[in-house]
Amino acid sequence: MTIPSTLLALGMLAKVALGATFTAPAPNPTSTSSFYVGASNGSLPSAPVVSGRVFDRFIQIWLENTNYADAAAQSVFQTLSAEGITLSAYYALTHPSQPNYIATAGGDFFGLASDNSVTIPSNILTIVDLLENAGISWAEYEENIPTDGYQGTSYTNSDGYTYYMRKHNPLVSYQSVATNPARIARIRNFNDFAYDVGNNTLPQWFFVTPNMKDDGHDTGVAYAAQWLNYWLVPLLQDTNFNTARTLILLTFDENGSSSINNQVYSILLGGAVPASLKGTTDNTFYTHYSTLSTVQNNWSLGNLGRGDCNKTLANVFQFVAQATGYTNNGLTSGSTLPLLSASGTYPGPLNPSDYAPYPAPNTSCVGAGGGPTI
Repeated sequence: MTIPSTLLALGMLAKVALGATFTAPAPNPTSTSSFYVGASNGSLPSAPVVSGRVFDRFIQIWLENTNYADAAAQSVFQTLSAEGITLSAYYALTHPSQPNYIATAGGDFFGLASDNSVTIPSNILTIVDLLENAGISWAEYEENIPTDGYQGTSYTNSDGYTYYMRKHNPLVSYQSVATNPARIARIRNFNDFAYDVGNNTLPQWFFVTPNMKDDGHDTGVAYAAQWLNYWLVPLLQDTNFNTARTLILLTFDENGSSSINNQVYSILLGGAVPASLKGTTDNTFYTHYSTLSTVQNNWSLGNLGRGDCNKTLANVFQFVAQATGYTNNGLTSGSTLPLLSASGTYPGPLNPSDYAPYPAPNTSCVGAGGGPTI
């Protein structure tokens, strides 16, 4: 794979900038480190590749709490946008952080309006059920999680800093994952990531959570930008990470202000992005539910009968929809869009101020994958 000169320049800038604010946790993103705390459990087993209609691997990388304009001002986002598709009308679903993470895994945040630890009953299914039904491998990589499958609220390193927080872990709150030993072991640390990328055993679907500094939560978007220079930019040139059939979503959990709608800077990257679309902008309206509908559409999966079936909020990424013949709803950045900045106003089982029981999935909905509701 030819390395674009712009990305080479970013790599050089990263080396210069590391001493200023950001400290590299390892020599490179494919190395293990004692800073990551948890010893690696070796690499995941090799698994057959289930071919998708447009991509064979989907990677999500989430950063934290940043308004669209603030991310757009960072040079790394400008340069990465030149190598991908900028999603100018991508929106988070609510505030604060944790409900957004939960929603991207299970299609609902069930009224949650806090970052308090929650447990969601085992009969509430997630993206994992859809993937496993189709034989598609998956994992999470949490930067400073101390052990695979750790379910604690947080973890503090020996330097006294709390780098890992459960609230940024999408799947751990679901008992269908947390009480299943084989599944919970797939919530892995960054030392495991080094083994998996080195042995070419990265799964077909995975979610990446940087630590509380590297995702910008405790530091700001400029710090997160330096982490991207260190971690993501080199990996885009690693064919064990970024194949010709890999789609990467770089996004934020939410913006930084509840007084404006919840637009977040988002980019589609990877070998699956057509060369003709690199450096372009897609103004289709998307939310975190679009990660579910796009995966379902790509692999012709069933659905969860929740937000993934919401025809307003779950458009499929447009270049994928065009390739598969799927029709989105036509909403764009020029349309009147739903207000998604509210917090605490949705009834549900996780909202103590406005309780409602867990809703049954909508078994009559038709998802983007065409398969049945599970």
